[in-house]
Amino acid sequence: MLQSLLPLLRVELPAQGPLAPRGLFAPPAEAVWLEVGFGGGEHLAAQAEAHPAIGLIGCEVFENGVAKLLAEVKRRALANVRVFIDDARLLLAALPEASLARAFILFPDPWPKLRHWKRRIVSSETLDRLAFALADGAELRLATDDADYLCWMLERATAHPAFEWLARGPRDWRARPADWPPTRYEQKALAAGRKPAFLRFRRRRRVVA
Repeated sequence: MLQSLLPLLRVELPAQGPLAPRGLFAPPAEAVWLEVGFGGGEHLAAQAEAHPAIGLIGCEVFENGVAKLLAEVKRRALANVRVFIDDARLLLAALPEASLARAFILFPDPWPKLRHWKRRIVSSETLDRLAFALADGAELRLATDDADYLCWMLERATAHPAFEWLARGPRDWRARPADWPPTRYEQKALAAGRKPAFLRFRRRRRVVA
């Protein structure tokens, strides 16, 4: 599977200049969504199947996760999935301004030890890159089952001038929206008695000087 399908779907960064994400798909996608750290690929594959005109780029560094996603791509006959097998921040740095219509970071490693916090993918720097790459009105979705990481995410995302938190009440972040497919990490959290949080942010309109 990796040998036959991966070369067709793998995203390679250009030697110079920005990446053209819509052009990765044939025909070019109407819009592009990005999932950072797709794990086993359940969410990404479900979104791709539900939205065939949208191009889905998934970032993952672990081979087992990539293999699981490719199996789903083949099983569901998905033509709108591409895979970047490296640090997602490298891809974000290559994306043009306002080139994404949605982004997901779902159940990332919380790196609970203080000395490891610098490794957390949800950071001010990553949010800056997402703010650049997301189009006005685009949605950023974050999820975690770690209470400390939840506070960390909220502190940074709500303080970022480019993002507006869409929650209007507790149910808006305690319950997963209907158009948000589940992942195995969510199921593991629930089985262990942990309560996941589902955060939705909108990219504010850019201010033109």
